[in-house]
Amino acid sequence: MAEQKFDWTKFDKKVDLNALKNDVKEAEKNGGGDFPEIPDGKYEVKVKNMELGQSKIKENGTGGDPMLKIQFEILAGEFKGNLIFYNGVMQPGNESAFGFQVHRNNEMLRNLWDADHDEVDFNGFADYADLVLDIAEEIIEDQWNYVLDQSTNTKNPNFKNYEIVEILD
Repeated sequence: MAEQKFDWTKFDKKVDLNALKNDVKEAEKNGGGDFPEIPDGKYEVKVKNMELGQSKIKENGTGGDPMLKIQFEILAGEFKGNLIFYNGVMQPGNESAFGFQVHRNNEMLRNLWDADHDEVDFNGFADYADLVLDIAEEIIEDQWNYVLDQSTNTKNPNFKNYEIVEILD
């Protein structure tokens, strides 16, 4: 049986090759992954992925701290399908910040899970990782939706604040 050849010319006619080459060069230069800037505001979202991971290790060797990673997918409006990333770093070596960082992550988990204070507690990283996975499994499988308020941090405009303001039915 002779092998059929697919006629790719109909697709080639739809492509501006010069513009494509420029786009590829730009993506290579910027490391790809050109995500749109999501402006401050309230968004209907679901949790696409959530885990306790590790922050990026920088060239100078810093970083690599435990981090609550949450990917929210926007469900409606102009930015539907785009992602908002919550990255809650916890630096056990930073005594002045560690307690606040854990508190902020606990509050996010309580709000996502509609949990009481004592249902979300930090009792070591292994326990916390299991708790995060348990919460993620329930809210992702049961398709919980939320209203997420994203705002710019007034003390440090390079950072964003995230708050679950409503759990949707």
